Amino acid sequence: MTDPLRPTLLPLGDRALLIRFADTLSDAANRAAIAFAALAEAAALPGVVEIVPNLVSVLLRYEPGAITFERLAGELRLLTSAPGGATVAGAAHAIAISFDGEDLGDVASQLNLAPAGFIRAHNARSLRVLATGFAPGFVYCGLHPAALVVPRRTVVRRQVPAGTVLFAAGQTAITSTPIPTGWHVIGHTGFRNFDPAAEPPTAVRAGDTIRFEVAT
Repeated sequence: MTDPLRPTLLPLGDRALLIRFADTLSDAANRAAIAFAALAEAAALPGVVEIVPNLVSVLLRYEPGAITFERLAGELRLLTSAPGGATVAGAAHAIAISFDGEDLGDVASQLNLAPAGFIRAHNARSLRVLATGFAPGFVYCGLHPAALVVPRRTVVRRQVPAGTVLFAAGQTAITSTPIPTGWHVIGHTGFRNFDPAAEPPTAVRAGDTIRFEVAT
C-alpha cells in the first residue's frame, strides 16, 4: 500500500497528473487527498487548469505549453513536503431521508439490527463528504464505523433514480442522476447535488459534512 506520507505521482497522458495517497480507501488517505487539493488550489500552480480530489487521490489537469510534467511534479513534491498542511473547513449540510428503500430490511438484518435500530445508528453522527463524482453530483459520505459495514450487492440494478440513498462498504451515497448501482438502496431524498444551470453546478464538496435526518 502507498504510504499516505509519501504519495505517488503518476502521469495521465500529456495533460494530467495523479497524486495518489493510498491504494485503498481509509480515513487518513481521504483526509490527505482533500487537504492536498485545498493546498494545491491555494498555491495557484502555473499551467494547472483543474484540481479534482477523489477518494484517495487528486487529479490535476494542466496545459503542456505552460508547464511540463517534470516541473509540475517538482512543485507538488515541494507542497507535500511542506510542514503542516491545509485545514479544510467544509460547509455543514442537513439532508432528510425517507428510509423506504427496498434493501433497508436486508441491510439491517446483515448488521443484526431492526430497521429502526439501523436508522438510528446510521443517523447517529455527521459524516464527511469523501468525494463527489463518478456521475454528475454523486456524493460519497463516510466513513461509518466497522459495526455498520456491509459489502455491495452481488447483483447490479440497471438503474435507480436521482435522489436514491445508497449504502455499502462503510459509506452512504446520494445519486443526483439516474444510474446503475451495486449498492444497497436504503431510501430516497429530495436533495439533488447537481444543477447544470448553476455555478458551480454542485452544492456539496469534498470535505463538507452531512447530517442525515429522517424525513417528516
